[in-house]
Amino acid sequence: MPPKKRNSGAAQNKEMKPSIKNASPDKENPELSIEKHQEKDADFMTLCQSLQVIDAVCDRAWTIWKAVQASVDKVLDTQKRLWAACLFVAVIDLEVASFTFTQILKAVDLNVKQFLGLLKKMDVNLDTISTKVNSAVTRLEKKYDVSRALYQRFEKTCSKIYAEDSEAKGKEILRSCWTMFLLAKGRALQMEDDLVISFHLMVCVLEFFIRRCPPSLLQPLYQLVISTAQSPPTRTSRRNQSKAKPRQAPPEVDVQLLETLCKENDCSVEEVKSVYQTSFSAFLDSMSLSGTRDLPQATDLSKQYEELYFKSRDFDSRLFLDNDETLLTPKVEPMPVERTPRKNLPEDVVLIPPQTPVRAAMNSIAQLRVDLITSGDQPSSNLAVYFKNCTVDPTEEVLQRVESLGLLFSQRFGQAVGPRCVGLGKQRFTLGIRLYYRVMESMLKSEEKRLSVQNFSKLLNDSTFHTSLLACALEVVMATYGGSTFKNGGYSNGGVPVETDLCFPWILDVFQLTAFDFYKVIESFIKAEPSLSKDIVKHLERCEHLIMETIAWREDSPLFELLKRTREEGPVEQAEPPATLNQPLQHNHTAADLYLSPVRPSSRTLPAPESTAPPSSQPSAPVPHQTPRHPKSNSLSLFYKKLYRLAYMRLKMLYTQLLTSHPELEPIMWTLFQHTLQNEYELMRDRHLDQLMMSAMYAICKVKNVDLRFKTIVTAYKNMPNTNQETFKHVLIREGQYDSIIVFYNLVFMQKLKTNILQYASPRVRRTVSVPMWHRSILHMVLISHTQVQNACLLNVLVFSTDTLPTVSLPQPPTLSPIPHIPRSPYKFPNSPLRVPGSNNVYISPMKNPTRMSPVMTPRTRILVSIGESFGTSDKFQKINAMVNSSDRSLKRSLDMSSAPKPLKRLRFDVEGQDEADDSKPGEESRLIQKLAEIGSTRTRMQEQKMKDDAESEKDKP
Repeated sequence: MPPKKRNSGAAQNKEMKPSIKNASPDKENPELSIEKHQEKDADFMTLCQSLQVIDAVCDRAWTIWKAVQASVDKVLDTQKRLWAACLFVAVIDLEVASFTFTQILKAVDLNVKQFLGLLKKMDVNLDTISTKVNSAVTRLEKKYDVSRALYQRFEKTCSKIYAEDSEAKGKEILRSCWTMFLLAKGRALQMEDDLVISFHLMVCVLEFFIRRCPPSLLQPLYQLVISTAQSPPTRTSRRNQSKAKPRQAPPEVDVQLLETLCKENDCSVEEVKSVYQTSFSAFLDSMSLSGTRDLPQATDLSKQYEELYFKSRDFDSRLFLDNDETLLTPKVEPMPVERTPRKNLPEDVVLIPPQTPVRAAMNSIAQLRVDLITSGDQPSSNLAVYFKNCTVDPTEEVLQRVESLGLLFSQRFGQAVGPRCVGLGKQRFTLGIRLYYRVMESMLKSEEKRLSVQNFSKLLNDSTFHTSLLACALEVVMATYGGSTFKNGGYSNGGVPVETDLCFPWILDVFQLTAFDFYKVIESFIKAEPSLSKDIVKHLERCEHLIMETIAWREDSPLFELLKRTREEGPVEQAEPPATLNQPLQHNHTAADLYLSPVRPSSRTLPAPESTAPPSSQPSAPVPHQTPRHPKSNSLSLFYKKLYRLAYMRLKMLYTQLLTSHPELEPIMWTLFQHTLQNEYELMRDRHLDQLMMSAMYAICKVKNVDLRFKTIVTAYKNMPNTNQETFKHVLIREGQYDSIIVFYNLVFMQKLKTNILQYASPRVRRTVSVPMWHRSILHMVLISHTQVQNACLLNVLVFSTDTLPTVSLPQPPTLSPIPHIPRSPYKFPNSPLRVPGSNNVYISPMKNPTRMSPVMTPRTRILVSIGESFGTSDKFQKINAMVNSSDRSLKRSLDMSSAPKPLKRLRFDVEGQDEADDSKPGEESRLIQKLAEIGSTRTRMQEQKMKDDAESEKDKP
């Protein structure tokens, strides 16, 4: 079952639970009664009996099975495996403690990944798998991934510690060491899926075992460390010999041994010591192992872990030691792929293997510490000068704020990870403070250069700016330690923020910082700190997207009040000038501008999307001259510009998967989507951007008579990046009530926008109405109103029509909104490839500066052609042909004098006949293929000729 949070150092129940019978809660609940379930399949009941479930679980699982059976055309797997998945879902939904996750895996002979994959396949309807089950499965999968990565690192590390010839004794020690680590992790940590802290705890356990292990079982490196630490004491004089004290127990921690382990595993000695002195020492005390010389018994450790395992009811991590199939990932044999041979590589080049999760985490942390080694946890001298130049010196207030937020951060960190991990929270906060001061100084230098001023009193005395900047610095630190992960929507089933981990937006909840204020600093932070890794830049960009998608639209967000004030002042702002791909967003606002916004007068309010519409598109109505109003909010204007780009990018991705055969619908859907965001922004309150996107897509298809069901939309949506199932399963309907996306569309979205949606329908439509079955016979006698027509056209229900009713004229469709350019992140590195939205494997790389190229270029470096799924039309290769035709004269002469050689390889394509863009017929050699083959053959001959010339020149030398 999914892991549950436990209190650190909680006393464990002394009653052992060696079997499922003792672990089952059937003492409190009635046992399974076969007589009550005679209508169910006999094999299903046998499975229920083997797992010892109660009647309620059995009934619930059978109901889920019937729903799955009716929803799919073909059974996805064997019935027994699907039954097991239904039982798993039922146990979580009913919150009943029954079988463990490992027990159900063994019952149906599946491993973890296979079982979780089966659960995802079962979710064919919106209500098959609840959000509670989704959350439990996500946590379970994350814990498994962390445990598997830790065990792989454990095996590798132990192979460097213990000698190979100590096989029998070594296996026993390894089993005891791994089991003790699992026990320590389960008791000391509330977040067992924290990779870094868990690994530091593993290093502590290894140190404990190495000190008590016979030196003959150790590798020479650790034998030397142990012998140095256990050097004989100085000789006691005979006078004081009788008073000599008995030999004391080994010290609490062998610092030299711990430093050696940290060095070999690239982790911080300071952080491992902190884990040892707090969490691990407390664990040893609870086990009565502090100061002992002997190793704990493997059977005792196993019994205590078994108790913990039956309490958590997830997977048995001891089975990693046995290579149990339930915990192994099935190995997929790689298909033989024909590759281009590597050339001109030195023979001594060693290919670096891909990093493991632990190695990647340790490297990221080490790099962050190196980057901040020259930064202090106090304001630098340059920063102090900026503070003194202010009209009101903010130094004292800044220091007090840092101190108070540091205490708050450490306290909340301990609540989330474990009460004894407050010290770790202080260490991470110190790193965040160093980055905070460093980025602040860089920002002020840029502002001084841009504005030619040195007095930033208003900005530096803004508490929100400082809190946001510090929160961003801490988010970088937390992402470095915990990986770029995010909460699933950030809400529990009741819409209340949940604190289950340290993922974003945890830091906003800690500092009580609104997401709209936090977004203002992200872009300036990235630009001010060039040492940020690409992964961290992507993480911060994803944070910004999450803010625009959902977090900024929380109930208490200041965004709604700002929108309300802005809307009251005048009409909507017209479209901005078209942007270019090289300059994705035309703005020069810095964090100072956004936090001190508004800064300039404007008669406009919300920005409309940036235009790339062709000249033939319908022009927008001219805006009459208006008198200047209150200053405009730069922060809101920039927020909406980015929101429009993100919204269109999401719509384009989903549209490309579903409606490529209806290109005329894309601008209509975007117009409705953009209109909703601009004029009906209250629909975003406590909701997600994608919920409005899917509703707008369904509404337009409905009025355009395009057959597209919500089930199809949701299925395609699940394949998009950065999505989770809560978005379409857990939608706010009204205060305190949540339901699926379909219910939201019928009861909220359609009711709010039905008049606007009907404007996009055909000029004349047949009268249709949604009625019960028994009204069919009198349908031709009913004269329905225009409102009923609208509801019937838009509701996601069964609709009947009749040819005898008169038609109703609808209003003319409104002017379509201009389509934004394909969004490009402003945070991408200049030479990074850009993925084309709506595709999985199509990238555009920026053209390199010719001045940076090598002056001597071979045909291979002069012309690089990458061919994907389709050639397209021949005119797309005009530039390539021009490059070929304008090559060096020597190359041209070689091509003209020699006949076309036979190509060495044929290019392979996914679809037959798609290599005809250059007018070649099917079955014949493509002209481009021939041209490339000629160039390759010419290059080979030129290399051979050069080698001959070099050899002859060597002979001519005296």
